[in-house]
Amino acid sequence: MVRVLAVADEVVEQLWTDQVHAHSGVDLVLAAGDLPFDYLEFLANALDKPLVFVPGNHDADLSGYSNVRGLWTKAGVPVRWPGPTGAVNADERVVDVAGLRIAGLGGSIRYNKGPNQWTERQQARRARRVSRLAGWRRLRDGRGVDVLLTHSPPLDCGDEPDAPHRGFGCLHDLVSRLRPPFLLHGHIHPHGVPRPDRALGDTRVVNVVGFKVLTIPGAHDET
Repeated sequence: MVRVLAVADEVVEQLWTDQVHAHSGVDLVLAAGDLPFDYLEFLANALDKPLVFVPGNHDADLSGYSNVRGLWTKAGVPVRWPGPTGAVNADERVVDVAGLRIAGLGGSIRYNKGPNQWTERQQARRARRVSRLAGWRRLRDGRGVDVLLTHSPPLDCGDEPDAPHRGFGCLHDLVSRLRPPFLLHGHIHPHGVPRPDRALGDTRVVNVVGFKVLTIPGAHDET
């Protein structure tokens, strides 16, 4: 069982102090987007735990960066990566960290010309890539995905009707293919109204805006 501190969208002031050590028992920090990168760095450093994140629609554009033996480049030119230092960007990837296999898909539905926004068709294409990557991993070692980490929720599953906060329909198909026990997302602010967990099949869909502490079974085997 892996204990996870999941965060998204809203800075929790208590966590940006020594009070964060109340959560020192977690094994991993998962971030679902739209948080200051220095806040994420603080959480990971204070807890001395790995950090995996996907970008939100208000985050910087992190596409096009490559890291080879610790050197960041973009278009072949050495650069400083603008993302959180030491973190794993899981966007459009499948990564194994702290005993969990995590598939990531950041960004929101496109509603203006900002970064990390996608049309439904674009996100569906990205989702198919994630599905293929997870399938190759499963063929290699028999393990499925434990967590699908997204910024936006699935369509009609915890989203909102206004254009910027509409979910992605393609996430329904991705969940059906990956069958992760958990989908963790941000983007939808509670505004004082409790956001209950939802279900897509056997997948628990959790809005982690602010923060949630979750216990997630690792080594999700496909049978």
